[in-house]
Formats: sequence, structure tokens, C-alpha cells
Amino acid sequence: MDRIRIYNGMPAKELGTEGWHKPWSGGNGGECVEAMRLGDGRIALRQSTDPDGPALIYTHREMVSFIEGAKAGHADFLLTAAPAGRCAERRTA
Repeated sequence: MDRIRIYNGMPAKELGTEGWHKPWSGGNGGECVEAMRLGDGRIALRQSTDPDGPALIYTHREMVSFIEGAKAGHADFLLTAAPAGRCAERRTA
């Protein structure tokens, strides 16, 4: 990858086509998150159904925190449907 400015929300296609992985792929009809480890240790995520869309860029520490939190159940609220007509929001102190 040539020296390009990498930023959150950049077009994922600017990161190239090589190095993307589908670590969470399953029986979901091909709709999944793809991840790429960048040369500086950050991680890029993109939607597999929109490979030219935006890439979300996270630091290694941010990904560690997210994955550890998900394993501990802190993201389980994302798996439940919001009540009809209401926006479900989890607040922390």
C-alpha cells in the first residue's frame, strides 16, 4: 500500500483489495464485517456487501477493549430487538 492518509470513514477501496478477512462470517447470506490489519497496527472494518463504502479505523487498544467487552457480555444489548416505536439506548454512569 502506497503511503496514503488513513482516516476514519475513508473509502475502503483506497486501502486495497488484499488483506481483508471475514472473521465473523457465518450462515448470514454473505453479509458480514470484514477486517484488515493495517501496517501501523490499527484495524480497518468494512461491510462486506459494500466493499467500496466507508472503512472504520480503530486502534489496537480500541479493538481489544471491544472484543473483551463483547466476550464479557457488555454488548449483549445489541442482540435484542428494540421495542416497536422506541429507540433503545443503554446508558452507563
